[in-house]
Amino acid sequence: MASVSAISEADRLAQFRAFDATKAGVKGLVDAGVTEIPPIFYTPPEIVLDSKSSDRDKKFTFPVIDLQGAATDPAKRKEIVEKVRDASSTWGFFQVLNHGVPLNVMEEMKAGIKRFYEQDLEEKMKFFSHDLTRKIAYSSNYDLVFPQVATWKDTTVFNMAPDPPKHEELPAANREIIQEYSKEMVKMGDLIFELLSEALGLDPNYLRKKDCLRGHYIVCHYYPRCPQPDRTLGTGKHTDSDFMTILLQDHVGGLQVLHQDHWVDVTPLPGSLVINIGDLLQLMSNDKFRSVKHRVLANRSDEPRISAACFFSTGLLPNPTQYEPIVELLSEENPPKYRATTISEYLMSIATNNNEIDGESLLLQQFKL
Repeated sequence: MASVSAISEADRLAQFRAFDATKAGVKGLVDAGVTEIPPIFYTPPEIVLDSKSSDRDKKFTFPVIDLQGAATDPAKRKEIVEKVRDASSTWGFFQVLNHGVPLNVMEEMKAGIKRFYEQDLEEKMKFFSHDLTRKIAYSSNYDLVFPQVATWKDTTVFNMAPDPPKHEELPAANREIIQEYSKEMVKMGDLIFELLSEALGLDPNYLRKKDCLRGHYIVCHYYPRCPQPDRTLGTGKHTDSDFMTILLQDHVGGLQVLHQDHWVDVTPLPGSLVINIGDLLQLMSNDKFRSVKHRVLANRSDEPRISAACFFSTGLLPNPTQYEPIVELLSEENPPKYRATTISEYLMSIATNNNEIDGESLLLQQFKL
């Protein structure tokens, strides 16, 4: 059985480049009828087949929060804020219902992503790029230079704020819904940042005033069926490098969160969205909120898995703002745990130290005081 270590660095890079040059992505391999995955996708079995899965003992219940009344009922909002505080500090994740994003918008967003990936390759190739500062960048394994192994998915990044693409610059397959969904994410993000601010004991506008809502980009993943799902992953173990992420996932499933050293399945609920804390908010909250490792298993279903993750961050775009632990949360008993950093500095540190297999956050490694 071949492994990551069985492939020399030169061979690995050569195979990556050959795969990348097709611009057809993982879907191209599936369309070609492959029955075995290429060696660049091989992941050590002890990582793929991690035995620490709560699915075997049902020990944990993933937090689900009903947001009904959050904007209109003060008593209900107080209860919601308490649930958000508890989930953000213990899980770093929670699933929300009655969040205000219309169901038809969510369904059309998933359909639009599917249309984009299942159109003629020539149309997708117009957007092919590994340059994540572009308005739209389609590729497979967009961080090809850095990971030790490839993962079984294709990805398109839409940089929607602060400088959105023009209508005609977006793919014809989903341009209307991308724009509409982006507007819905801004509205929902505003509400979630208010709840997170209050959960920290701060003014509801605090995180908005810190420019946490200033930028966002939407990452659309397409996970086709994998012929050898026990040999690779859909997305490797990682934490998110933003402030906060809102995830739309379809019914196929596969997302897992690492909680108390167990991989917990995030079972899709109809009409729900998944929220998770990013590294930068863990830094700003001085560890009151947690940015938690998560991953996606390779797809075993005959249907493709579709997801759209809205990352609240200016990403690789210029942003001189320094982010550091919030002064109002500090005291002699709770001194700052992290040094100040810009988003660009943090992302560049990830780019030069990325390890798709280990997926360790750099917060504790390079930014801890």
